[in-house]
Amino acid sequence: MSGEQKAKSKGEQAKGKVKEAVGRMTDNERMEAEGRAEQAKGDARSAKEKAKDVFKH
Repeated sequence: MSGEQKAKSKGEQAKGKVKEAVGRMTDNERMEAEGRAEQAKGDARSAKEKAKDVFKH
């Protein structure tokens, strides 16, 4: 996985976790859902990059 993409996926995952936690604390369901979606996006990016690495070698 390229370093740039790995950092981007980790950043999305972390940002999503923070958003989800803040949404939960403030009873903001929309923010909580956005956080979960952002985490999923980071997870998908990470999985895509790992798959590319497997087929590259």
